[in-house]
Amino acid sequence: MNILLATSEAVPFAKTGGLGDVCGALPVELARLGHNTAVILPYYRKARYCGQPIEPLGIDFIVPIGSKTVTGHLLAGKLPRSDVPVYLVRQDQYFDREELYGEDGQDYDDNCERFVFFSRAVMETIRLLELDVDVIHANDWQTGLVPAYLTTEYGGLPRYKSIACLFALHNMAYQGRFWHWDMLLTGLDWKYFNWHQMEYHGKLNLLKTGLVFADAINAVSPRYAQEIQTAQFGCGLEGVLRQRRDILTGILNGVDYGVWDPAVDPVLAANYDCDSVATGKPKCKAALQDELGLPRRPDTPLVGMIGRLDRQKGFDLVADVMPEWVETTDLEWVILGTGDPDYEARFRALAERFPKKVAARLEFSDDLAHKIEAGADIFLMPSRYEPCGLNQMYSLKYGTVPVVRDTGGLADTIVDASDQTLAEGTANGFSFQEDNCQALDETLQRARDAYRRPDVWRQLVRTGMQQDWSWARSARQYVELYQQITARKN
Repeated sequence: MNILLATSEAVPFAKTGGLGDVCGALPVELARLGHNTAVILPYYRKARYCGQPIEPLGIDFIVPIGSKTVTGHLLAGKLPRSDVPVYLVRQDQYFDREELYGEDGQDYDDNCERFVFFSRAVMETIRLLELDVDVIHANDWQTGLVPAYLTTEYGGLPRYKSIACLFALHNMAYQGRFWHWDMLLTGLDWKYFNWHQMEYHGKLNLLKTGLVFADAINAVSPRYAQEIQTAQFGCGLEGVLRQRRDILTGILNGVDYGVWDPAVDPVLAANYDCDSVATGKPKCKAALQDELGLPRRPDTPLVGMIGRLDRQKGFDLVADVMPEWVETTDLEWVILGTGDPDYEARFRALAERFPKKVAARLEFSDDLAHKIEAGADIFLMPSRYEPCGLNQMYSLKYGTVPVVRDTGGLADTIVDASDQTLAEGTANGFSFQEDNCQALDETLQRARDAYRRPDVWRQLVRTGMQQDWSWARSARQYVELYQQITARKN
């Protein structure tokens, strides 16, 4: 099949979150399965420093944006360790900026215009490069107009009329909502600005646009596909999703084991696999403790957390629960991430007060993230919602036992350790239902108790390390979905 992934992020060219990981890894695996795959994304300033060769194609194009026209240029590169082509859309007025979507906590005020331009550029690239495309795999609100343009302006043209569009949801909370006059920028008829299609409470909603016009919708885990049809998780669009539930599926994201594998990870103090974890992981733990200024306590659990410090990720619960744990137990804690200034201040204060128990690195470091996955005993993810989550799957591969809330992709990957699941050999972590401090506290207690039972802990570690959460599994499911929607389209 011929697949074009349209995205605002793809590692290593641009990344702010899991979307970048997905769109950097899935195309490579699809290509390994024999499919012609390409990626298209904006040429941001950050792409200049991605380490991949990027060459101009010498192809310019002009697209209408409201009452004006804007010129863009096409560049090309490849995804690492592959021959998968990457097309980068250059328009420096829109994309030559410090960040992708905004700075200092504020979105760029022309984000609608920027991604109207990019969505039109996706459609024009197919024509200019004479690409044979069976499926456009569009991602999140930034490409929400792609299925709309495919259905309306381009749908009757020979090169486009047989193309099916899959629209992928990575996080319902980010919807691309803009004032209603931005509808003029899209060039689409005002008849589409209605509550059935592009309008949401008087505003233009690009995520809703993608949901309405796509041939199929995919969420990044089966549980999340169910959750977003409810008011708790649908972020106001649950009615649209329930209406389209017949074309809504959930496919779990995969792990790029070329990057996340303790057996070959170059930043670790010692490499190890399932058979050598008992000797390799303690060396990684000791090295991490040394780097963070924590004392070496081989028999004490080290709890790791990595992520955006906000309420969605459950860091408010962690900030409330941690002080008592730090004061009354010998557990060690490491936190890596940035986010809400209040949470940053609380974790910083704990680290200053208890420097031998708490290390707070209020930054992002990819190398340190790998070292935490290898050096921690427990990985904590108490998210209120988690469309997929990747760190829990990294943790399993690295022999680090996850403690998670039972939601989204966390629920699809982590089997809570109970007497029954331990006896069945399926347990690989600990999970809790309620999003409150008591539930988190009790689950941490269960994890600590299990750590004191070496036979149980070894079983949890081994079960997790032996599981396959690779992109190969996910890519096969995507191919089946692509085949289904192209068959329906044609």
